[in-house]
Amino acid sequence: MPYVNIRVAGKLTRSQKEKIVKGVTRVIAEEAQKPESSVLIFIDEDERENIGSAGKLLDEQ
Repeated sequence: MPYVNIRVAGKLTRSQKEKIVKGVTRVIAEEAQKPESSVLIFIDEDERENIGSAGKLLDEQ
C-alpha cells in the first residue's frame, strides 16, 4: 500500500487539498501500478513560524 506524506508551510483550502489528493493519487497509482484505492495521502500543515530557511523563520520572510 503506497502512502505519501505532504508537508506544507501554512494552510491549504479544502479545494486545494482535494485537487492535490486527486492528482497525487493518480500519479502514484499509475507509476507504482497499484489501484487508486490503495494509495493513502497525509497532508500536514505546519505553521510558518515553525519552519526556517536561509537562517530565518518563514513568517519573517
